[in-house]
Amino acid sequence: MTKRATVRHLDDLIHKAEVVAPANDTDANHLIIDSIAIETDRVHASSDFMNRVKQIVERDKEILDELAK
Repeated sequence: MTKRATVRHLDDLIHKAEVVAPANDTDANHLIIDSIAIETDRVHASSDFMNRVKQIVERDKEILDELAK
């Protein structure tokens, strides 16, 4: 499934993506998607990140449990 998203960016950053992408035989859209995938994989592998996620989930669960009373 694909989903369209609007990304706010710095003009010079998107310009760099438009220049770099063809050199990698791709387009700026795929370069951005690949970059997001690489970064999400990187943080997912981080124990610090996963600990923060667990804390957020636990906090949200506590809030939801309180609201459900």
